[in-house]
Formats: sequence, structure tokens, C-alpha cells
Amino acid sequence: MRHSGGSRRALLASAALLATGFMLVGCDGLTPPVDGGPSGSAVPTADNGRAVSPLDNPDGTKPGLAAITSTADRTKARSLIEKVATKGRGPKTGYERDKFGYAWMDTAPGGIPFAHNGCDSRNDLLKRDGGKVRFRAGSDCVVTSMTLQDPYTGKTIAWTKSRATKVQIDHVMPLSYDWQMGASRWTKDKREDIANDPLNLIPVDGPTNGAKSDSGPATWLPPNKSIRCSYSVRFAQVSLKYKLPVTAADKQMMLKQCGG
Repeated sequence: MRHSGGSRRALLASAALLATGFMLVGCDGLTPPVDGGPSGSAVPTADNGRAVSPLDNPDGTKPGLAAITSTADRTKARSLIEKVATKGRGPKTGYERDKFGYAWMDTAPGGIPFAHNGCDSRNDLLKRDGGKVRFRAGSDCVVTSMTLQDPYTGKTIAWTKSRATKVQIDHVMPLSYDWQMGASRWTKDKREDIANDPLNLIPVDGPTNGAKSDSGPATWLPPNKSIRCSYSVRFAQVSLKYKLPVTAADKQMMLKQCGG
């Protein structure tokens, strides 16, 4: 009997140790993600086979934001970012969203892709990046449901129009940032172009976009670390196209994401 009791005690001790191990693993899994993203968002949970590298998508007409991984491509990325000019961020005085046109217009005047096609720029972007896209009856424009492989969190989002804010269209280079870096002196036509240019627009997880606000790369980066170099390249592409500088801190952070 004493042998049996000792065996039971040993088994109980082993079970307790095993349970403790599971508890520790569970706690690790609940570690808050970096950058204030949604729980688990720092690790991609789905691969978007449709997503294209920004290096292969200079006009923004192709879907997604694929990771830049090869040494050669990361070198190209740094070379592009190096071309971006820098200056201090100006005041936000006078900024209003309406000074960049109403959201989401189809009449941007500067010949940007998708403009004047009979479909507003938000729906153009949902169609560009969405999978399993469904449209309103009788329409080939108004998206009512889709799946999105969100580049910012790496998650798959099942989206319906009835819960529209679950997916938001991010201005990669935020409009108020543009205003502070020189767009306050532009014509309204040029401001409408950058606000609706697919190069500057990505459908993403709504709460993550809200967390970004009008931050530059020095103060906010996508929680999904694998696409931070791609995000930096896209920020640089918009900067170069519209001849808008970024802050020195933002440029330094962008280079860092691509190994610079």
C-alpha cells in the first residue's frame, strides 16, 4: 500500500508540473503585441497569394502589399528610400479633410488610376484587394462582401457592408501629414489626387488604421513585422511621386525596416 501511495503522489506531482508548463505556454501566447495592434497581430495567420511587392507595383493598381524578403530587393528598397527628401513637420493649422475633396470621389482630376471609371475610390480599392468579392444586385461597383488578407495584421478579415468600418482604407501617407509637409500650399486638384491615388490607399483592419491616425513611420509601423519594409517602400513611393518630404526620423526608420 505504501508503494501504491508513493506512486500516486509521484503521478500527482508530475501532473502538477505538466499543468504548470501548459500555463506558462498559455501566458506566453497572451503577451500583448507590439505597437498596440490587435492580439496576435504581429504574427501573420494567412498568406495572401494575390499580394504584390510594392517594388513591382509602382502605380498602386495591383493588390496588396507583399513582403520584401530577398537581399537584392531589400537593397533596391533602400536605394528608393534614400531618394526621399527630408524636412521638419510643419503646423497642422488649417487642415481639414474636405480640403482634399470629399471621400471617396471618382473625379480626381490628375489622371490617377481608376479615376472617372464610374466607381468611387473606396469600392475600387475593395475590388482591387478583396477576394471572393460580391456586389450589390445590378452593380459591378458597390462591394457588399469580401475577404481581405489584411497586410497590417496578417489576418484574414471576412467583411460585409453592414459592418463597413471593420475594413478602412488607409492613406499610407496620411492626409494631415501631407498637409504639414507641404500640401497646404498645393492646389485643391493636387490634394484630391493624393487623397484618391491607389498608390496611397490600402484596405486594412479598421481598428489598426485608427491606431495609426496621422503618424509617420518613426511613431507607427504595421504590427505585422514581415511587411514593414514594404510599407516603408510604399510610403517612399508616395513621397517621391508627389515630391513631399518626410521627417528625418521617419526616413531613418524607413531605411531601418529594409536593413539600412
